[in-house]
Amino acid sequence: MDMKNCSLCPRECKADRTVSKGYCGATDKIKIARASLHFWEEPCISGEKGSGTVFFSGCPLKCCFCQNYKISDEAYGKEISEERLSEIFLELQEKGANNINLVTASPYVPMIIKSLDMIKHKLNIPIVYNSGGYEKVETLRMLKGYIDIYLPDMKYMDCEVAEKYSSAKDYPDVAEKALDEMFSQVGKPVFDDNGIMKKGMIIRHLTLPNNFRDTENVLRYIAENFPEKEVLISLMSQYTPCHKAFSYKEISRKISTLEYNKALDLAVSLGLTGFMQERSSAKEEYTPPFDLTGI
Repeated sequence: MDMKNCSLCPRECKADRTVSKGYCGATDKIKIARASLHFWEEPCISGEKGSGTVFFSGCPLKCCFCQNYKISDEAYGKEISEERLSEIFLELQEKGANNINLVTASPYVPMIIKSLDMIKHKLNIPIVYNSGGYEKVETLRMLKGYIDIYLPDMKYMDCEVAEKYSSAKDYPDVAEKALDEMFSQVGKPVFDDNGIMKKGMIIRHLTLPNNFRDTENVLRYIAENFPEKEVLISLMSQYTPCHKAFSYKEISRKISTLEYNKALDLAVSLGLTGFMQERSSAKEEYTPPFDLTGI
């Protein structure tokens, strides 16, 4: 992929990342903000040993409520080489990680592939691609054979809502195509004897306050477009207003128990299976500190 004319993500900004930053905030150097065992993913991802999570800097989305805005919007982090990234993967494996969890990695896909190629004979745990769902199909196809588990968001089905909160009016169409490609690569879920996921896809949806109609459309889309029980859902209640969310009165509070339970009841009625979140997870302390740990 040409870093002088970048089109890795749906923005297709064509930036020359060798001399400047793309829309995502990334240059042609890998930049990460943290690499550590993470215990707050879905139980089949974190388990008791933790997920070997690498937080990449920059993001093609501009979500006004992003809890990770320090790295997604402000691109905080440290530049590292492809060789160092491969070492980090092995270090996380040595610490007992259930998997290598790549968070918001799309700006760095070509470099990540090179890093994985360096150590593929030594790495024996699954690779997770943890994404906002705003992915270009052509970029995802580069990852075929490298990714074992896809962990995408499906944030919106309403174009206007997507534009308002994430500056991405095309999000629904882009995400639908991306999720189709992800599912075609990994298929139905596979677990080990301890319930840890080895292969498959979990679709996350963050429930927002005053936004049940779009949540309903998202859940119906998943139920109607994927084989029953061949994808899992993760219905998240962790929304906590932060960053620029206070500019929008309707999302300037946490989601209520009534709102979340309404979404949960709908998911169950549609035959969707997966994970729900305790309401206590809607706390800022569940966001890890981006302090260059493990880099």
